[in-house]
Amino acid sequence: MNPASLEARDAQSVIHGLTNLKRHLELGPTVIERGHGVWVTDNHGREYLEAMSGLWCISLGYGEQRLAAVAAKQMAQLAYYPLISHKSHPAAIELAEKLLVIAPAPMSRVWFANSGSEANDCAVRLAWYYWNAVGKPAKRKLLAHRQSYHGNTIASASLSGVSYNHAGFGLPLPGFLHVACPHFYRGAKPDESESAFTQRLLADLEARILFEGADTIAAFFTEPIIAAGGVIVPPAGYFDGLQALLKKHDILLVCDEVVTGFARTGHMFGSTAMNIVPDMLVCAKGLSGAYIPISALMINERVFQAIARQSDELGVFGLTMTYCGHPVASAVAREAIRIYETEDFPARVRRLEAPFLGGLRELASHPLVGEVRGMGLLAGVELVRSKVMREPFDENQKIGAVCAAICEKHGLILRAIGDTLALCPPLVISEAEIAELLKRLRLALDETAATLRV
Repeated sequence: MNPASLEARDAQSVIHGLTNLKRHLELGPTVIERGHGVWVTDNHGREYLEAMSGLWCISLGYGEQRLAAVAAKQMAQLAYYPLISHKSHPAAIELAEKLLVIAPAPMSRVWFANSGSEANDCAVRLAWYYWNAVGKPAKRKLLAHRQSYHGNTIASASLSGVSYNHAGFGLPLPGFLHVACPHFYRGAKPDESESAFTQRLLADLEARILFEGADTIAAFFTEPIIAAGGVIVPPAGYFDGLQALLKKHDILLVCDEVVTGFARTGHMFGSTAMNIVPDMLVCAKGLSGAYIPISALMINERVFQAIARQSDELGVFGLTMTYCGHPVASAVAREAIRIYETEDFPARVRRLEAPFLGGLRELASHPLVGEVRGMGLLAGVELVRSKVMREPFDENQKIGAVCAAICEKHGLILRAIGDTLALCPPLVISEAEIAELLKRLRLALDETAATLRV
């Protein structure tokens, strides 16, 4: 690298997440300078189709002038004011009201934060606060799925069921427990039906609840689709059974809609698609279309009444962050929701699901492709050594990463999660751009297969 280049300057100054930091010193980054729609351009003028929406989030694409204009207007009018000590501002009020109207289940109030990680962290704290308020302080343990991802604060990283959140960090914390991932393709026994697989997982979950003691479990956190764990869609009936168990044992349900919210699945929320009725719901990413950091935690009336009573007894609700409900972020998020609704993005996604997922499923005949899964404009393509035996590659081969790098060479940016290629394009993608995405992906798969035959 030229020492004066952006790449070299980055390697000498910036720490990157989900990156081999030592290798980064040698390789440096791809430096993205600008974007428009689903396309981004690097500092050498090379254009890429951005099939991951950045990090599952730039759902309205790059260059959305309505959001930029709202941000500038709000900055000039009221750049900042905190939501503490009985103070508020119109942008937060209007956004909260709108979220309560469009929520997929009856919700009572909205807590604002700055990222999905923070909102999930606050959901953990509110679960504990709630059970203290109702006189059950022993209900402290949290359940989540293996392979789930809920963020990178200490609590949300502990909730997450992916190893890279834990390795080297001394996590998860005690009391953060993980149960089987509802992935039929990988988890089913030989000749086990999808229904039998679902019932086995639910029976194992209830056995775990009874082993731990329901009176020690505060909440279960789930994603409608387990996104960063490999875009895993739970089987039909799984969430119905899960919710029945949680209700039976008086355990709160928290739905993490950080990836699946705001039309991604063809519904405004993934909870609607999967028939989930949570006690708390977390959203972020698409909330502002990623134009500015903001997240929201919606809670139902049961939870709100208890925590309101508890705060009155204690004299204050002891949870805040400097930028909660930031006026600029709130105004941008409100405008993003207006765009989703006025341009009917849920219907748009449902219309594009057939060319997108259908086109990906045509790749199932490729010798490297074991399973294609997803919903709406969210998909995972799992690469395997043997299609018949569902045999994975040796993880040391890092075939997913190899294929993702070849994709980038062909001007397609996606993400390798192990050997699953994750795709989450901006919702503004056109059918012609979907066709181009599929063309470049097939080229990369063919090239990857060719390297394996050498």
